[in-house]
Amino acid sequence: MSSSDELLGRHRAVMPSWLSLLYEHPIELVSGSGCWVTDSGGNSYLDFFGGILTTMTGHAVPEVVDAIRSQAGRILHSSTLYLIRPMVELAEKIAALSGIPDAKVFFVNSGSEANDTALMLCCVARRSNQVLAMRNSYHGRSFATMAVTGNGSWSSSSLSPFQVSYLRGGDRLRGPYAGLSGVEHCRLAAEDLRDTLDTTTAGDVACLIAEPIQGVGGFVVPPDGLFGALKEVLDERGILFVSDEVQTGWGRTGEHFWGYQAHAITPDLITFAKGLGNGLAIGGVVGRADLIDSVHSNSISTFGGNPLAAAGALANLDYLLSHDLQSNAQRVGKLIIEGLRSEVGHLPAVGDVRGKGLMIGVELVEPSTFRPDPAAASRVVDEARSLGLLIGKGGLRSNVLRIAPPLSLSDTDAKDGTERLIAAVQGSVSNENALAQS
Repeated sequence: MSSSDELLGRHRAVMPSWLSLLYEHPIELVSGSGCWVTDSGGNSYLDFFGGILTTMTGHAVPEVVDAIRSQAGRILHSSTLYLIRPMVELAEKIAALSGIPDAKVFFVNSGSEANDTALMLCCVARRSNQVLAMRNSYHGRSFATMAVTGNGSWSSSSLSPFQVSYLRGGDRLRGPYAGLSGVEHCRLAAEDLRDTLDTTTAGDVACLIAEPIQGVGGFVVPPDGLFGALKEVLDERGILFVSDEVQTGWGRTGEHFWGYQAHAITPDLITFAKGLGNGLAIGGVVGRADLIDSVHSNSISTFGGNPLAAAGALANLDYLLSHDLQSNAQRVGKLIIEGLRSEVGHLPAVGDVRGKGLMIGVELVEPSTFRPDPAAASRVVDEARSLGLLIGKGGLRSNVLRIAPPLSLSDTDAKDGTERLIAAVQGSVSNENALAQS
């Protein structure tokens, strides 16, 4: 029995049955460097998923490791009852980068907790528990964030602290907006929002929470300007806008530092997590000072913004900015997208190749149809692993390959990984293509 098999048995004995694992034979990653990782069997892989879009600058980046080691040698924890210098320094930097005038920041431990906090702030400020969310969205696994997640496969209960109304999102492949121009898509979405407000709410809605690009939903990229069109309607009625940047933030989309910037708006609140910590548990909310300050009860955070996480995140953010990884993401992301579109985009089993920067989705379908094919996606993920490449999958029907390497990905590794992914797709869907063409 291998060490992975032995660990898998122990995992199943003590961990929840619903805790998902990739692959029929899961692997244990034990070390990494840059964009490469090694498992317990000594096998090396090019990491094109980055711990679910979390390893932002790469594995074992010396500057980040040194900052964590240095802080760990001084003090790990104090709680927000005491002043925390790296937390304040990190908050100053994020507030300045947010694009929100006179912003304030509150730190938590995850994206779920960040979105939970943003929803609480909006509901307190607006004195309403009515919330708008997008269909096919994902905002976390907590009770509150699950309640605003518009993807049934990630919702385990109908119970909710909110009254939620769901809007049609940015899906340009399926649904009533499929094939429309960006301008028409945005116009109809704004009309749908007005109709939703008039028919499914009591009027005093707290907020709309939305991902600029839907992550778990399959890297669904809306037309630029969609949320600008929606925010015009929201502003007419005093409804707040929360941009969930847990996956799209920190320059991952290449074009912009935040995903919301593709829509010519300024959100009231931005939530963030994942890439900021590069693996450390940190998340938060940055937004208008009056909203952040709207809580009047006593509150602290035991672990949010703790010295270790804040010091590591600060070093990670500094590394990202000093090496202009946003521009790198745009450049190498374009190379990957163009390579995929050229080599597999025409295959009958590939419904779409989409994305921005290093947030790329390949949607697999039953050949020559738009019916989702989750089995094909699973085969490609397994085949990619056998070729030394780690990727993820998502989408409402789990039929979308998710490609999201660290933003430090080099040209050489981008080309290498793209070639491995092309081979995995071609090898996994060749039989279906042959049948479709016969």
